[in-house]
Amino acid sequence: MEPLLTPAQRAHIDQAAPACGTPLATLMDHAGRAVAHAIRRHYRPCRVLVLAGPGHNGGDGYVAARLLAQWGWPVAVSPVLGPPTAPHAAAACARWRGPLVPAETHLHRADLVIDAMFGAGLSRDLAPNLAGLLAQARRLIAIDMLSGIDGTTGALRGVDARAERTITFVARKPGHLLYPGRAHSGTVLCADIAMPAAALATIPVDLWRNTPSLWRLPALDPGGHKYQRGHLTVLSGAMSGAALLAATAARRTGAGLVTIAAPTTITAPPGIITTLDPLATLLADPRRQTWLCGPGLGVERAGMALAALIEARRTIVADADALTACAGAPETLRGTAIITPHHGEFRRLFPLMADKLTAARMAAAQTGAVVVYKGPDTVIAAPDGRAAINDNAPARLATAGAGDVLAGIAAALLAQGMPAFDAACAAVWLHGAAAQSGGVGLIAEDLADRLPAAIAQATNSLI
Repeated sequence: MEPLLTPAQRAHIDQAAPACGTPLATLMDHAGRAVAHAIRRHYRPCRVLVLAGPGHNGGDGYVAARLLAQWGWPVAVSPVLGPPTAPHAAAACARWRGPLVPAETHLHRADLVIDAMFGAGLSRDLAPNLAGLLAQARRLIAIDMLSGIDGTTGALRGVDARAERTITFVARKPGHLLYPGRAHSGTVLCADIAMPAAALATIPVDLWRNTPSLWRLPALDPGGHKYQRGHLTVLSGAMSGAALLAATAARRTGAGLVTIAAPTTITAPPGIITTLDPLATLLADPRRQTWLCGPGLGVERAGMALAALIEARRTIVADADALTACAGAPETLRGTAIITPHHGEFRRLFPLMADKLTAARMAAAQTGAVVVYKGPDTVIAAPDGRAAINDNAPARLATAGAGDVLAGIAAALLAQGMPAFDAACAAVWLHGAAAQSGGVGLIAEDLADRLPAAIAQATNSLI
């Protein structure tokens, strides 16, 4: 599992490290070495300028500068706010024997600029003159986090530069995965600096990067049958395209039986059952416990169907028209298992003025449902405060019908008995992995056929 740590959590762990046997000076040395080794691994020797701040981030920069210089690289350091004020950073600075130069006169000479000014420790907007230094860099490497990116929310705080790489330590921060910070962080490398396990254990973890290590897909029972693998009912409108996308994805994700309930006769591929039975008749069947409500259903019909499903205490994934039907009344979603709003749907449901992670958590607490707040940085939040951020979705997923496929995957995993938070996290990851295997011209209809390979990838990654 890959926890994500906020800057405040990381600071707490750092402060706990000395009592757990590792001095802060040692951690700073390990961090600076990790930066230097990463640069040597990815770049050829060139002229380097380190922009060093007064705190621990600057101390990491002094250590990296010293090692690169020892390896023969031409390195200069610019103490952008004067000498270090943090004791360990001052000690690292004292060991630096190379040139100390003004940044303004040396930036144009540098082939590579290392941002060691503030990292994730800045709690205010980056000063314009410092932001200007970063903007002038030809190639920019950030230590911990590009100065001016909010490590908790990913918001830009006065910075517009983009790092080519970011070297962080112990664990990524939410701001590495959330936009717009993610777009300005480049390739993020997370280095092990031998942080004591006892220090890490001093904080509870409730936020993770969404990877297969966070959840387990349902295992097949050799003696099982289709009903044991889950019976999913997908509600459809007269236009059945969205329901067919969801149902096909659900079958590929392992649901043993998928039924589309429609108001008119529709044509479905072999293996998908269709029915014209009214909702009340279908709800009388105790085998129909898991339902997908919303895609292509129509807003009025979706609202009535959702209320009936909630009253019948079914396990429900609410998407699309079901969410629109609840706009302005999010309390009507209480009783659903998973809701999957995109940004527009989310804002119509929850006019919350908060960052994406906080907003998703608040929405989950308000509705009692697992919230999948979709986007390139999809946030999955549970009512108990647990959350995950997904970062494997390619831009080609921005195509009509992709959300219907995601809803079908999540519903299929619920039908197979996965807990709602795990099912939502797995669905989002599988959705992204399936899209990654598609090339130019990928459309939603292509995703279902790519799901078996994504499922195999998730399973094999844990072996």
